[in-house]
Amino acid sequence: MQNVSEIEELVKLISKLPGLGPKSAKRIVLKLINNREELIKPMAKTLAEVYKNISRCKICGTLKSNVEGCNNCENNKQKFNKICVVESIGDQWSIENSNIYNGYFHILGGTVSSVGKRKEDLLVNSLVERVKKDKIEEVIIATSATVEGMTTAYYITDSLKDTNVKVSKLAQGLPVGGEIENLDDGTLFSAFKNRNGVGNN
Repeated sequence: MQNVSEIEELVKLISKLPGLGPKSAKRIVLKLINNREELIKPMAKTLAEVYKNISRCKICGTLKSNVEGCNNCENNKQKFNKICVVESIGDQWSIENSNIYNGYFHILGGTVSSVGKRKEDLLVNSLVERVKKDKIEEVIIATSATVEGMTTAYYITDSLKDTNVKVSKLAQGLPVGGEIENLDDGTLFSAFKNRNGVGNN
């Protein structure tokens, strides 16, 4: 590859994306360069707009428009009585795409045991406030079936014990060690349908 600093830097950045290594990054960079007007120009404009206008909601944790507000927790057109708690926005998207759940989401942004993550960073306090404020009847904990995910589920359940809300957790169909984002629709459907109550609720 030619020793062009701009290209090398772009390859380094793209290779940091999930599932992409240096070889894939080089192919992507070549595709971009060969399609400057069709790809690079509109992509640069869109990336700048995303950087400027999209951020993580400090209340529910999902992505929101700084212009239009949060479509998840500020949704006044539809009132739901359920909140599904997930670890990441990728988990939220997977569940939304499966069309098996209709309600609010609450994105933690990690797990209790995640490296560098403090319990305060996981928006659990704002979850408790949402349950009280929005008169939520059920909180569905959809954390992964990993040690970290289960530890986080226990922490959430304990945090909600004084709210009298029904707390349930995804059950059958969710394999041990499985991550929500990687599950197929059938497995997610089974896990939601057969969710179990947890704690003292």
